[in-house]
Amino acid sequence: MRDAYHEELDSIGDSLVEMARLVGSAMGRATTALLDADLELAESVIAADAKVNDLHHALEDRAIALLARQQPVATDLRIVVTSLRMSADLERCGDLARHVAKVARLRYPQSAVPGDLHPTVLEMGQLAQRLVAKAGQVIATKDVDAALQLERDDDAMDQLHRELFQHLIDDRWQHGIETGVDVTLIGRYYERFADHAVSVAKRVVYLVTGEHAGDYVPEEPLPAE
Repeated sequence: MRDAYHEELDSIGDSLVEMARLVGSAMGRATTALLDADLELAESVIAADAKVNDLHHALEDRAIALLARQQPVATDLRIVVTSLRMSADLERCGDLARHVAKVARLRYPQSAVPGDLHPTVLEMGQLAQRLVAKAGQVIATKDVDAALQLERDDDAMDQLHRELFQHLIDDRWQHGIETGVDVTLIGRYYERFADHAVSVAKRVVYLVTGEHAGDYVPEEPLPAE
């Protein structure tokens, strides 16, 4: 009975890793659709978000069933509750990738992003993918050091977001208000996607250590003999 219980706990972790993989792929494809004005690809991203939502709801159902049947305590309870929160973060990542794809669809057959901003947006999309891929690895490995590093990695996204905003407020901006609104929203979607990836990593720190990431102090290595 307990073996089946722990297998179910492991399967919840596997589902979270799969969600991270799916939302990373979605953001990558959404970025391509945005920059290349690829309507078919944008539509596929929008449609595929249903699978992420299904995984989220299935994980919720399994976690609640475990709480009801097993009444877990201590570490096991922390795993179940934290997994629910990570699932919500990843589901939101999927929504943000869908939002990017919807902007691409809205402005088709033109690209919503001016050509001079393509390199910045491409970098934001690639970084978003890397961050959520790292979050997935952290879920799988329970590597606290890697989880703490993810927040530092997110500084690069914040910098790109600031660079994008500087273009918008520059007196030389010549792309109009509508494009300005699109770029503002797009930048926010990438920035929030990265924030949710960081949130997942922080929750892994709590899951493993029982301490919130901001309070956790890594142990100093023992001095060599």
